[in-house]
Parts: sequence; C-alpha cells; structure tokens
Amino acid sequence: MIKSTIIHPELLSALAKCGHKTQILIADSNYAFVTNAPQNAVIVYLNLSPGTLSATLVLEKILTCINVEKATLMSYPQDFINTIENEYRQLLPESCPIDFLMREPFYSAVKSEHTLLVIATGEQRRFANIVLTVAPVI
Repeated sequence: MIKSTIIHPELLSALAKCGHKTQILIADSNYAFVTNAPQNAVIVYLNLSPGTLSATLVLEKILTCINVEKATLMSYPQDFINTIENEYRQLLPESCPIDFLMREPFYSAVKSEHTLLVIATGEQRRFANIVLTVAPVI
C-alpha cells in the first residue's frame, strides 16, 4: 500500500516523470484544460464538482512530492483582491519566487514543451491558475 499523501495512480505516475525545469499547471475550473495545454501533457481531472477539489489542497499535496523552483500566476487587475495568492504564498516555501504573467503570455508559458502535467481542479476563484517549475532534488 502506498504511504504517500497522494494515492491517485495517474497523478503519481505523471509526478514521477517530472524532472528539473518541468512545469506543472494546477488549473481552476474555468481553465481550458485541453486547448491551453501542450498536446503531450498529461491532464489529470480532479474537478469532481464546483469547489471540489480546491487548488490549494492540490498544491499542498503536490508539495509533499516535489520541490518547487518557482511559481507563476496569471496577472490580475489591481483592484482585484486575490485571496488565493495569499494562500499559495503560505503553502510555498519562503524561498520560492512567484512570477506574474499577463493572460496570453501565461497561456503561452503553459503551452510550452516543458509542461508535462495539467491538474484540473474544481477551484472556482478567479486567477487561481498556478504553474509550478520543478526544482532539482536536494
């Protein structure tokens, strides 16, 4: 029996294939999972229903399996209160920088050949998409 905090077989398999500089997208429920991801990316559907599973819970569990070199979020309007960004900052290591990209550059970054895994969540908050760049094992 697996003693990891993640037991989803397809997710574990994809995570095991991630090496240094590989990108992982944790996507909110509004993200176009198929059209805004590279064709070779593994898409793991964890979006059972609206609000389930949250992007923050998925991030928390992913961080038990990989080291993160940096995170990238989609830029949001200055007057938007982005509560999920604060939650991500609490979960990510203090040493992990967070970059921001405008919508189209964000989509282009996700469509990169470096994106191996796309995780579809039921997260309903706007601007909740986060790209993780895998760091080397320390």
